[in-house]
Amino acid sequence: MLARLFRFGLTGLANSAVGWAVIFGGLWAGLSDFAANAAGFGVGLVLSFTLNRRFVFGVTGSVGAREVGRFLAAFAIAYAANLAVLFAARGVLGAGSALAQLPAIAAYTVVFFALSQFFVFRPNTTE
Repeated sequence: MLARLFRFGLTGLANSAVGWAVIFGGLWAGLSDFAANAAGFGVGLVLSFTLNRRFVFGVTGSVGAREVGRFLAAFAIAYAANLAVLFAARGVLGAGSALAQLPAIAAYTVVFFALSQFFVFRPNTTE
């Protein structure tokens, strides 16, 4: 389990680096901030799905629509948890506090890992 969690963390770092590179590259190429952000998140989600599926959870075979749907649902739930914790942390630490991001990121990571482990990339997924 620790090895899987470590690989999950590496995947998150790689995903963040690539997403930021796409966002900043898009801005440099003249995209609007919203378009660059959407491109970065789009590329990041595809990379995250691919790396988590194979590298972290060891799922092979064809990709099914239900598996992709579960992944997107897990992302949405984890992001909602991130926002809820950020909202609460801002109440304690103040709006705009960088420290408020830390528990929010932790909540996202824990929720997304648990959902990926038990809902998205269950053992013996054959879709």
